[in-house]
Amino acid sequence: MSKINVLIVEDHQALAQTIADHLEMADFVVDFAADGITGLHLAVTNPYDAIVLDVMLPGLDGFGVCEKIRKEAKSDVPIIMLTARDQIADKLKGFDNGADDYLAKPFNPDELVARIQSMVRRHRGEFDSKALKVGDLVFDLGTMEVYRGNQKLKVSPTGLQILKVLMKKTPEIVTKDQLAQQLWGDLIPDSDVLRSHLYILRKTIDKPFDKQLLHTLPGVGVKISESP
Repeated sequence: MSKINVLIVEDHQALAQTIADHLEMADFVVDFAADGITGLHLAVTNPYDAIVLDVMLPGLDGFGVCEKIRKEAKSDVPIIMLTARDQIADKLKGFDNGADDYLAKPFNPDELVARIQSMVRRHRGEFDSKALKVGDLVFDLGTMEVYRGNQKLKVSPTGLQILKVLMKKTPEIVTKDQLAQQLWGDLIPDSDVLRSHLYILRKTIDKPFDKQLLHTLPGVGVKISESP
């Protein structure tokens, strides 16, 4: 891979230095912010390939930073939340605000490096120019825009990857293990991460509409289809 530029937003100086050392050993270019306001400013004024974002930050917490990067700056830069919080509610909140991945402290720095590389590869991937369609759901792989009917949907970067896999396989069922393998390769996180992304995706593409397209078959897998 070409050089990866990463922004670390972490107020614990020793931990931030440890992360930076490992990333630099992996040939990353590292920038640093110790509070949410500075992190947000750097994130929206510099072309980073990924952001490592702590939740508990002075000034503006990581959830707020993530939300503003997505909604106000309209940036799809890959973001991994790095925090001591590991409850499902915190994960859902992070993903709902636009995070792509979630790593709880304490963590293995080598896993963080691998997770960042995986996110960046997905983000830099080449996409087909044709559109995928299931019913009134349209995914333009050239512009990475998703529409249902005439309404444009805001789908997270990881949600887009899930949608791409499921829509290409429609109406086939994709097991959760197969889906996780497509998303994360051999670095599969715990099951809550995929479950959270599917929850957010369902809320985005189905909840505002009369007809459900994303179906979960307990013990089997998931699929995108006009029929259950």
